[in-house]
Amino acid sequence: VTALGTGDAVHVGQQYVLVDIQKARFVQVAATQFDLAGDSSDNVPGVPGIGVKTAAQWIEEYGDLDRQLARAREIKQPKRRQSLIDNSGLARISKDLVTLRDDVEVTTPLDDLVVRDPDLETLIGFLREQDFKSLIKRVESRYGTSQEKPSEAKPEKTEYRLVQDIKDLDRWIGEATIKGVVGVDTETTSLDAIRAGLVGISLCHEPGRACYIPLAHSAPAAQGTLDLGDGSADGPTDSPADGAANAPKQIPMNKALARLKVLLEDPSVLKIGHNIKYDMQVLSSHGIWIAPVDDSMVLSYVLEGGLHGHGLDELAGLHLGHDTIKYKDVTGSGKSRIAFNEVPVEAALDYAAEDADMTCRLHRLLKPRLGAEKVTTVYETLERPLIDVLVRMERRGIKVDAVELKRLSGDFAHRLAGLEKEIHELAGHQFNIASPKQLGEVLFDEMGIKGGKKGKTGAYATGAEVLEGLAAEGFELPARVLDWRQLAKLKSTYSDALVAQINDQTGRVHTSYSMAATSTGRLASSDPNLQNIPIRTEEGRKIRRAFVTDEGSVLLSADYSQIELRLLAHVACIDALKDAFAEGADIHSMTASEVFSIPMDGMDPMVRRRAKAINFGIIYGISAFGLARQLGISKAQAGDYINAYFERFPGILGYMERTREEARVQGFVTTFMGRKCHLRGIKDKNSNVRNFAERAAINAPIQGGAADIIKRAMIRLEPALEEAGLKARMLLQVHDELVFEVPESETEDTKAVVKKVMEAAASLDVPLVVDMGIGCNWDQAH
Repeated sequence: VTALGTGDAVHVGQQYVLVDIQKARFVQVAATQFDLAGDSSDNVPGVPGIGVKTAAQWIEEYGDLDRQLARAREIKQPKRRQSLIDNSGLARISKDLVTLRDDVEVTTPLDDLVVRDPDLETLIGFLREQDFKSLIKRVESRYGTSQEKPSEAKPEKTEYRLVQDIKDLDRWIGEATIKGVVGVDTETTSLDAIRAGLVGISLCHEPGRACYIPLAHSAPAAQGTLDLGDGSADGPTDSPADGAANAPKQIPMNKALARLKVLLEDPSVLKIGHNIKYDMQVLSSHGIWIAPVDDSMVLSYVLEGGLHGHGLDELAGLHLGHDTIKYKDVTGSGKSRIAFNEVPVEAALDYAAEDADMTCRLHRLLKPRLGAEKVTTVYETLERPLIDVLVRMERRGIKVDAVELKRLSGDFAHRLAGLEKEIHELAGHQFNIASPKQLGEVLFDEMGIKGGKKGKTGAYATGAEVLEGLAAEGFELPARVLDWRQLAKLKSTYSDALVAQINDQTGRVHTSYSMAATSTGRLASSDPNLQNIPIRTEEGRKIRRAFVTDEGSVLLSADYSQIELRLLAHVACIDALKDAFAEGADIHSMTASEVFSIPMDGMDPMVRRRAKAINFGIIYGISAFGLARQLGISKAQAGDYINAYFERFPGILGYMERTREEARVQGFVTTFMGRKCHLRGIKDKNSNVRNFAERAAINAPIQGGAADIIKRAMIRLEPALEEAGLKARMLLQVHDELVFEVPESETEDTKAVVKKVMEAAASLDVPLVVDMGIGCNWDQAH
């Protein structure tokens, strides 16, 4: 019993019970047939397509499982009838799995089987001995600290070497080849992997023993030809440092890379990196495509996503007790800072070699945890294969029309000037609109608007929520300020910045995707961020129109339709929603009809809008206050809407309660594909922090599940397109949308392949639907 968790179902004789750990009791479950419905959290298969509600109806009508199977052909629904007949064996296995054995001898008195607080000193001592640092922090946060002080875990003795001649390099390559595994890290001139010049490479094939191979110190870094991910790159070039006066002793870059290429592309040698996607980008500019790879950053993210950051310095401190050498320690800071290629090779050695060494140590520590913590599938089938896909996407980039962007900047500047003049006239004088302090004084002191709240600095709060609330009350000045802010952000972040980010070699912008930036598994885009361009405003759509393609090609946008609502129907097992999606009904109109008891035909669009706000708000754990503000209605009315929604769809409320409880007990929630989303603050004493974590817990399995689905689709798409002989190239991922560059002559064939792969990326109780569009620019395609 103590091994069970809240919500687990067990079969005792002919009775079913649910476990309620919080109240330390079993709860009888009337007419609930877990043999048929299964239990995904415990890998009880059940019968595909049969939910708890349907199973309960059947058991009430037919009796126990044996009678149900004997009378299976009497079931009226054809799909459910056939599923039960075809999967009768699974049903019997499921019953066996959830049947609680009552014939096992129990020698321990029942009174001894109680939950007790641990002996903290013994427990902490054991965890320290096993080097379970993150677990120690979790135990101490719950029970407090023991009297014993932790001893700092020092790295083993290190041996770092400079490699400055071919013979030495060949020896390191030979040793790495024999061992079959090597840590790799590159030093460069820039954080922009596409434009970065290669300065040197570090190798490590056992903890504590690493080398640094300087290639372009004290001279400009060599640049290779940019590879767009289609194998068209030229080979490596010689470093300008070769033979330069006063240059340190270095192996000529072309000779060193020719040897390293053999190692880094050897399929029998595993290459380990920390954010190895960056190193792959840098080296692919020199004609080297690293494979196969492992990534200690991604391992950390899969194991502990949401608990902490996943940078090398932070992880070395957290898991190894080691304070790493920082970049500024070797390059300086401020005005005296120098580029890495100007750092003397002797000073660069320990910093560069340590990165490869720490990467190997972390890999040895983290990789074995995958199986024990049941996240091997997430890492091996979603995250690791995605690295190669993202490298190719980033290198391809997407073409932007610089002339159109400059024209937009001019238009935005003209409109900003007009808005600024209008705002100053409403205020009665000029002031700095970008200054929250001055804006607050105008709104709440000079104009006398009620409700202003000051922060710790003494300035009024003038964030978007405050201004939106005032605009909803009919105040014109805050509404104009919101327009001004949105336009100013579009100008500075996109129409101005994108022009500067166009790569001179390709005429394209190359965003970078972060694999470990969110707590739910979603990718994050940066430099430039192409995931936050607003699409519901005309100005945002104008920005998208500047994303174009070469003559003879078009852009294809493929977007999952309402994927988060579909996942909600699946994970919460809501039959009404599942039926609506199966029938292709307008889900928002259906919700409005169910909640407000009105017919779908001739429905007022405003009523549908309210149902849509509830549908999507529920996914994010929206409160009555939040819904009221969004719809411009009273908090009481919003509360009535939410209550009516839960009355009509009680399974959603049950899902929310189960998920919150799961988060409180485990500290994380899980997507249907097995990703763990950890939640800091779920047990915090501060109710605001705790409530935020609970809302995040409700959303994480949904948003994370959507992220898992599109990642699986991305991994499968390139091989599918290649197998079909199509030349389409995947360029962008924006949450639930993928953007492709497609030859015009292959448009229909490409659409068919993309749709088939994306809609088959997961097997849910509801169909996955992909909306597609074609255009000469991104806005037209979307």
